[in-house]
Amino acid sequence: MDCGLIGRPGVGKTTLFQALTAHSVPVTPGAMKPAMGVAAIPDTRLDRIAEFVPTQKVIPASVRVVDIPGVPGGGDSLGQVLAHIRNVDALTHVVRCWDDAGLGPADPAGDIDVMDGELLISDLVVVEGAIDKATRAARGADAEAKQRLGVLERANELLQEGRPLRDGEWDATDMGILKSYGFMTAKPVLMVANVSEDDVAGDTAAVQAVRDAGNGIAVVLCATLESEIAELEEADRGEMLDSMGLTQPAVGALAQGMNAALGLSTFYTAGEKEVRAWVIPESCPAPEAAGAIHSDIQRGFIRAECYGCGDLFDLGSEKAIKEAGKLRSEGKGYAMQDGDVVHFLFNV
Repeated sequence: MDCGLIGRPGVGKTTLFQALTAHSVPVTPGAMKPAMGVAAIPDTRLDRIAEFVPTQKVIPASVRVVDIPGVPGGGDSLGQVLAHIRNVDALTHVVRCWDDAGLGPADPAGDIDVMDGELLISDLVVVEGAIDKATRAARGADAEAKQRLGVLERANELLQEGRPLRDGEWDATDMGILKSYGFMTAKPVLMVANVSEDDVAGDTAAVQAVRDAGNGIAVVLCATLESEIAELEEADRGEMLDSMGLTQPAVGALAQGMNAALGLSTFYTAGEKEVRAWVIPESCPAPEAAGAIHSDIQRGFIRAECYGCGDLFDLGSEKAIKEAGKLRSEGKGYAMQDGDVVHFLFNV
């Protein structure tokens, strides 16, 4: 799944992209083509599991990040930007929360309104054209076409009210229909307040405006500092974090927030060769979770032997978990829980 970084020009999206991807992807400032990279998701549970299960490698989960060019204000370039946004699964909206000599005073509420307005208007154009086609298709006895038309009409009502489609109540079938059109306001959004180096705590009114736009939730970070931290060797990062009064890079909270926005959870596999985190949809059936590792495991799934990572931290070993009766044997109908440590049994 892809998470797109969006925002007005000059908000620091590309700097944040470089921090998330540890400067592993070349970027061209001002380019209208998006850059794509993989961001590892820092995970304290993963590191703790490795303390209890001796292993050769520790492999974190990851999320694909797309640095989408800023909306420049209209024309053909705006159409290109919006097309890129349609292709991602979730959005991370980066907002400038510092005053800049060239860009002017911070105006987070205004910047958010501009971006939201562009996305909403674009969705209105799409839904109006889609309704015309769906109306013609629904004139017969095609139940699927009628359902599609109903979803589009409800979507049009929301957009006409100036509300994003994510505000609507949609079931899984409805969401599939909306996704087929690439509606941008239906995508989950994580708000990010990008602050200056002297406001890492995010105590300004500008940051509060971003929180308000995110219904009280926003990740606060300084992309410039995060980018500098990402360039350091692992051993040197702690000293820089201490000097800034931070306990960990903010990109960890951001990556975790992306997973939350996408409706994902994490399970773990733990053995002598590797301890690894895997990202799956929330409440994913056990066989589908096994498929995240390999399709053969899903195809030949027998059962999942699992326990919660909290039990490992409390009891200290897998042996103690078994003795305490905390090891569970789950079948095909089991919905995976966030934090499960799993060993899949399969036969192909």
